[in-house]
Amino acid sequence: MDNKKLYVGNLDYDVSEQDLADFFSTAGTVQSAKIITNPDSGRSKGFGFVEMGSDAETQEAVSKLNGAELNGRPLTVNEARPQKPRPKRW
Repeated sequence: MDNKKLYVGNLDYDVSEQDLADFFSTAGTVQSAKIITNPDSGRSKGFGFVEMGSDAETQEAVSKLNGAELNGRPLTVNEARPQKPRPKRW
């Protein structure tokens, strides 16, 4: 695995990016934590991405945190797939 970015699903809508970073710091160094939001409402879409400091920390986060509970919800944690190109919306 040479991708240090993780997909994190099933997030509680009240989880902040700081909460996510703090939670993942138990598995290593967190480079960034981003929660995807609806552009119109600004509300969380219930998923996000975390970038870890190394491949080893990425593996550790997947094995340690996939299925772990944050705010009472079991998280889905796996390696993020590259973003597919999307058609432009005019």
